Amino acid sequence: MAFKRLDPEDFVVSIDSVSQTLFSQNLNPLTEFFTSSAQENDKSGEYYLSVFNTSSTESSFETQFDIAFGEKNGKGSSAYNPDVDQNKSRTKTIYGQYRTLILEDENSDFSFGNVDQESFYVLNISRARYKEKLLPGSFNLTLSGSGAGNPELKLTDNSLDVTLPTYYGTQRAYQIVSGSSGKAYLGTGYTSNSGSYGLFLPDTGIIMLNAAALDLNNIEGINLGTLRNVNSPDNNNQRLYRVISGSGDFSLNSEETISSDYIFVRARNSEFNYSENPSFISGTNGEVIYNYFINNPQVYPTSVGLYNDANELLAVAKLSRPLRKDFTKEALIRVKLDF
Repeated sequence: MAFKRLDPEDFVVSIDSVSQTLFSQNLNPLTEFFTSSAQENDKSGEYYLSVFNTSSTESSFETQFDIAFGEKNGKGSSAYNPDVDQNKSRTKTIYGQYRTLILEDENSDFSFGNVDQESFYVLNISRARYKEKLLPGSFNLTLSGSGAGNPELKLTDNSLDVTLPTYYGTQRAYQIVSGSSGKAYLGTGYTSNSGSYGLFLPDTGIIMLNAAALDLNNIEGINLGTLRNVNSPDNNNQRLYRVISGSGDFSLNSEETISSDYIFVRARNSEFNYSENPSFISGTNGEVIYNYFINNPQVYPTSVGLYNDANELLAVAKLSRPLRKDFTKEALIRVKLDF
């Protein structure tokens, strides 16, 4: 076994961004959506509604995302205890939960395109669907509306229209606009008076939709008709689910940053030409068995071991095939470590 100390110039660090389809079975866009009737009729359905790629009776079903509805004053769901406070409800809890998670300030309100709003829908992407974060510019969601002509609203994030994202607390956020593949169709892609259509937060896998914008008429919204009654299970989660499943068009990719350490192992013509393999030398006196190999040795390296200064093996790189090495040849082996 032969050793050689690596020089600083033998190390190169590279960072690459890798994207892939987010939904199960590499479906993109996701065109079919399923929920559980048991959850819809259960109390948990007032908190959130899980959306699957197939029917829950099939073995391949997996959660793709959850739908939740939050309202600052607790409207839109039944109160925990109406005899104490009719506004202390599930929607108020959800609003506070996302305010703490995103705004990181219990006294702040959500603003969509610089317009403050008191209610929102959330698409919380299942954490199992992506490794690191969502890919800005890959978000495309079509909502099928109600009313004359069955209007459709196509939404995307505005990542290609802005130089830098907006930061809510410590995380990136892009505005959701009327457009496609990261660009607005016209102007900013906002509504006239209700701000943007929501927020796209790639680092936490959260897509927030502005309820007020979706409730607008057929020109800008889809007449979603969000209900905001006091102490009433208004089932707004199911309301949004119907307009998503009605269109059958939801595409989104995930993104992962992979750091690679490239190590260049150089074997010059005079190096690594002899072997300690028993077939090469005598086991008793360490002499080369065949005289031909004394002046013209040939070896076939198959792997490279990386050691620290304590002579501890840290990593092993396997060559795709044995490499012939003698005094007339030099070898340059590139080892790639991903982390």
